[in-house]
Amino acid sequence: MGQIRSDEGAQDEAINWFIDALRWDPMNAAALLMMGNILARHKRDIPAALIYYNQALLVNTDDYISFTNIGYLLLQQGNSTEAKRYLNVAREIKPDYPNVHLALSMLAQKEQNDHAAFACVVQAVRLSRKKDELYQRAVQQAFDTANRCIASGEGINEVNEFRHRLEFEGEKEIEAVEDNSISTPAKFEFAENYNRPNHIIRYKPAYPAVEHLMLHELVHLKLANEARREGTNQLFTAQPEHRTRFVEHIAPTLHNFRRRGFDPQGIDHQSRLLFDGLNNQIFNTPIDLFIEDYINKSFPAMRPYQFVSLHGLLREGIQGTTDKTINELMQKDLISKSKILNLVNALQFRELYGIDLTGEFKATPAELKQAQIFYDEFLEYRDDRQPAEEYELVAHWAEDLKMNGFFELVGETQYRKRSNLNSFLDSLEKDPLGLDERDPVQEREMRRFLEAQKRVDVNATIALYMVSALKFFKELPVEQVKKIAIEIAMTGTQGFDPNKVGYAVAAIPGKEFSGYQIMCYMYVAWALAIPEQLLSLGLEWHREWEVAKGMVK
Repeated sequence: MGQIRSDEGAQDEAINWFIDALRWDPMNAAALLMMGNILARHKRDIPAALIYYNQALLVNTDDYISFTNIGYLLLQQGNSTEAKRYLNVAREIKPDYPNVHLALSMLAQKEQNDHAAFACVVQAVRLSRKKDELYQRAVQQAFDTANRCIASGEGINEVNEFRHRLEFEGEKEIEAVEDNSISTPAKFEFAENYNRPNHIIRYKPAYPAVEHLMLHELVHLKLANEARREGTNQLFTAQPEHRTRFVEHIAPTLHNFRRRGFDPQGIDHQSRLLFDGLNNQIFNTPIDLFIEDYINKSFPAMRPYQFVSLHGLLREGIQGTTDKTINELMQKDLISKSKILNLVNALQFRELYGIDLTGEFKATPAELKQAQIFYDEFLEYRDDRQPAEEYELVAHWAEDLKMNGFFELVGETQYRKRSNLNSFLDSLEKDPLGLDERDPVQEREMRRFLEAQKRVDVNATIALYMVSALKFFKELPVEQVKKIAIEIAMTGTQGFDPNKVGYAVAAIPGKEFSGYQIMCYMYVAWALAIPEQLLSLGLEWHREWEVAKGMVK
């Protein structure tokens, strides 16, 4: 009855009921706690409230609610030292109690430690099961605390320190340039793409939490450098034929533009914006997940910036995919693709900061399901990602969304060689068949082909070496292939060591082979030129041979 009357607003009557309850049972912890709550919240009698709270703790030493309430009251009285002691006990008893994290955030704020305050209030948001008053209060406190951190201006120091580190590692200067003319808040210009000796990061200085986006662009460079060291970096390219295909695909949308009175120039401009926008989304969304995960883990001081920045970007995504006019103009599949990719970002934001914006996208169950599938795939890659694996997600997701016809991923090494005549001629002279060159796009296709075979007894490494051999031999006359087959067999009369490197074949000058490689070249040469004697080699690689032939087809 005491709790009922308190909920109805009759606090004096509630006190009478609680006093009666305590007369019957002075050890009634619930009555003691409720008395403390009424005296603290409604009567502002803090000393009396503390008496009841402390008595409740004597009854139940694991009463984390009373510990939290006492800590909060002590904090209100200005006794931060004692407040911290009670709040830490409450957190130790119940680490997932959101109220204690909110109170600890307020304590850190009083101690002028905004970063600790932000970390605590984010925990309060993440642990709030219901979107109740405490949740709303915690969210507002998170934004207030984050904005105080941003106002300190220390984020630019984190950006510059990381920038200088990348300069040292990559041996290229990275110039930071304020530029309000760019279409995005921040933009990275790779030196190689502009034929310059240095990289440039352009940014709009007035954009909220732009330091986060500057850091984001720098992590793009970090990932690219990691892939370059492995020879597996890839570039996202779109040729005229890709745009033509896109324009054909969006014919219904272009028809809507014409009905609305757009002139041909305006329609062409809008189609280019759509083409670039969707391509940027499919390329950046998977990569951005890895980048934001890295920033969150590696730059704790940048989390307030990340919080405000990502929330703003998601708000833009919500506006762009739910706006009534946009939905009337655009065909449904274009909105759906963009919405799914935005939802993937929203899922990460929810994981990082506890705020769920997915409902505001007004997505269908199918769109939500697809976004979750994509995010789960990212999680499979996240903890043990190898350089350039993010491009696999770009390719997979584009296929699933039927966007793979609007762009092409190409190996950076191959692209740069084709773009530079001298480099191309030099590489052609040294390695005319590309035997020593890794092509990450080709490797990805080979892996996918091998996975599609569904054969656990196929040795993928052997099959890949056979593919390389097939490509080498396909332009040679059969008699020359036969000579090479016999030469390799003669070279290996004492046997080949699979783990050894440095084997050479006179007919293939300038090329060194590992043991497995030369054995695969021998097998393929015999299979092509002397098939009737293939079994005499004693190599039971029939399945690998069939797979390799299928891959080359």
